[in-house]
Amino acid sequence: MKILFTGPINARCILALAHGAGAPMDSPFLNTISDGLATHAHLVARFEFNYMAQRREDGVKRPPSPQRMLVAEWNAIITELRESYPGSRLVIGGKSMGGRIASMVADEQKVAGLVCLGYPFHPPGKPERLRTAHLGSIATPILIVQGTRDQFGTRDEVTGYELAKQISFHWAEDGDHNLKPRKSSGRSEDQNIGEAIAKVSNFLSTLEDEGQVK
Repeated sequence: MKILFTGPINARCILALAHGAGAPMDSPFLNTISDGLATHAHLVARFEFNYMAQRREDGVKRPPSPQRMLVAEWNAIITELRESYPGSRLVIGGKSMGGRIASMVADEQKVAGLVCLGYPFHPPGKPERLRTAHLGSIATPILIVQGTRDQFGTRDEVTGYELAKQISFHWAEDGDHNLKPRKSSGRSEDQNIGEAIAKVSNFLSTLEDEGQVK
C-alpha cells in the first residue's frame, strides 16, 4: 500500500492515519490536519484501504471492505512502518472509520497511542447501535477529537457512555463530524481545526516525554 508522508522524516514519532469511509487519505480535512502537525515537527503517515485505492485507480465508488479485511490492512501498515522505521515511535489513528478500525488493533499491536478524529460512536440517527464495546477496557492511551454536535456521537451522548479511563477528549465547540461549526456559533472552522491540531500535537509530545511510546 502506498504511504503518504507529511512532516520531518527524522521525527521521533510517527502518527499513522487512515481515512474515513467515504473520503481518501488526501481529503482536505486530512491534508489540513497533517500539514498542521508537520509544523509542530510531527511526521504523519497516511494510507488508503484497498477499496479506496481501487476507487482512485478506476473512479468507481465502493463501500468499505468487511471489517476483518480493514483490520488486516491496518496490521500490515503497522508492520511495514515498524520494519521501515525501527527507531521511530508509533501512534495510530484516523478519521472516523479509520480511527475506529485502528482502535480495534491498538492494544494487540502495543502501539504508543491512538488518535481518533471524529469517532463514529454510532451511525447517524441510530444512537442505539453503539460501537463502543471494546472502548470500555482498552489500555492504549487515546485522544478523541470530536465535534460537540457530531451526528456520530454528540457530547451529550458520549458523556453517558462507559469508557476506559485511558480515553481523553478534545471537544470542538459546535463542530460537526468534520469539526465545522455553524456561523451562528461565533466559531470558525479554522479555529476548531487549529485547536484540534494543537491538542493532538500536545498529546503526541506528552507520550514522548513520558516515555510511553514504543
